[in-house]
Amino acid sequence: MMATYYNQFLYSLLLLLPLLITFTNAQPTEAVLDVEGQPVRAGVKYFISNAFPARSPPASTLGLAPNRNNACPFDVVLKQINGLPLTFSPVNKDAIVRVGIDLNIKFSAATTCAQSTVWQLGGYDASLMKSVVTTGGVEGNPGRETLSNWFKIEKFEDRYKLVFCPGVCNTCKPACGEVSVFLDGGVRRLAVGREQPLKVYFRKA
Repeated sequence: MMATYYNQFLYSLLLLLPLLITFTNAQPTEAVLDVEGQPVRAGVKYFISNAFPARSPPASTLGLAPNRNNACPFDVVLKQINGLPLTFSPVNKDAIVRVGIDLNIKFSAATTCAQSTVWQLGGYDASLMKSVVTTGGVEGNPGRETLSNWFKIEKFEDRYKLVFCPGVCNTCKPACGEVSVFLDGGVRRLAVGREQPLKVYFRKA
């Protein structure tokens, strides 16, 4: 008799397991907060700044500069002044930007380049031993063809960091890494490599 009850219990548990997994996966992750403690919202313009000092006018904010060949598409750089606002587009169409969710990042600015201002990860540069974060990406259309266009925001100490580790392609194996800054001829370019990640905060434009 006990064996029968035990078998029935196991059978019921197996039936419930997919529901439990679905429920667990459905739980939203925590919202990314701006410097005022408000959730960062998709489609709203923000500045991304280095996280020191957090509540005073930012010393350095992300912007655009010609690439290493002094041409298009423009690279993403950390500038002392004249940074540019950006918008975020989560892959799940959520109105709130959340930690660890794939998203497109796009500068809300016109440039002299024909390419878009959507971020993408450039090809690996053997001379630099890293891949530079540039623009010219595609917004939306998640999958293998747009793999280089997706980034994430993760918690980092008391602030946040930007990460390249897209999950928009189940059969792809991207080389994941954290977004850092390197000095290149006086320009502080963003790249994905093995350096200390850039700690950032978000300020509404």
